[in-house]
Amino acid sequence: MKYTLDTIPVLDAFRQECQCPLCRLEITCEDGYIDGLLSSAYMEPECRIRTNQTGFCRRHYSLMYERRNRLGLALMTHTHLQEMIRSLEETLSGTAKKRSKLPFFAGSGTQESSRPARIQSRIEACDICDQLAKTMRRYAFTTVRLALDRDDFRQMFKTHGGACLPHTALLLDLAEETLSEKERTSFEALLRESVLGRLREIEGNLYAFTQQFDYRNAGVAPSPEARNSVEHALNRLAGAIVGEEAALPAHND
Repeated sequence: MKYTLDTIPVLDAFRQECQCPLCRLEITCEDGYIDGLLSSAYMEPECRIRTNQTGFCRRHYSLMYERRNRLGLALMTHTHLQEMIRSLEETLSGTAKKRSKLPFFAGSGTQESSRPARIQSRIEACDICDQLAKTMRRYAFTTVRLALDRDDFRQMFKTHGGACLPHTALLLDLAEETLSEKERTSFEALLRESVLGRLREIEGNLYAFTQQFDYRNAGVAPSPEARNSVEHALNRLAGAIVGEEAALPAHND
C-alpha cells in the first residue's frame, strides 16, 4: 500500500496493549485538539469563526474546563455566547414557524425545523467532535488498507480482536465505501473472525467472574482475565469509557 501520514500512528496504536487501538488513537487526537484550542489557536480568526458557530459538547466543555487555561476558554466561550444570543433571539421570538406534531404533516424534512430541535442541534454541535470524526475516518481507512495489504498488521489486528463495536461499525462503513467486492469480502471475514472471537472470549470471562460470587467457589481467586472482564466488556461495547483505556494523557497544566 502507499504509505501516508496516517500509517505510522495506526501501526503504533496496534503495537500497544489495549482493547481497541482506534480508541487509543481517538483519545490521543482528542487530547491534542483540546491542547491546540487552548494554546494560541483560539487567537486565529479561522478557528474563532468555527468555534463561534459550532461551540462544544458537554464532554469537551468539561475537559477544557479542567485545564488551567481559563483565559483561552473564556475568550472562545464569550464570542460563542454572543453568537448563541443572536441565534436564540430569533428562535425564541415566537415568529419561527411551528411544525405539526403529527408525522403525517411533517413532510419530507425540508420544512423549517421546530424551535426545540433548532436549540438542541446547536447545543449538540461540537468543533472537537467534528475534527475527531474526520480524523478517525482517515485512521479507519488506513486500518482497512493495512489489514488487507500487510500480513504482520493482519496478525496484530487479530491479536487485538479487531476493535470496539463503535469502531467496528466505522471500519465496516469504510470497507463498504472504498473497497472492491473481493477486498470487502476478505476484510469482512477478518473483521468477523477477530471481533466475534474477542467478544466470545470476554463473554466467557464475564461468566467466570460472576461465578466467583457463588458460595461454592469461596476462596478461589479469579483469573486476571475474569477480574477485568467487566471493564473489558464495557470498553468493547461502548468504546473506551472506563479504566486505563479511557484515560487521557497526564497533564501538569
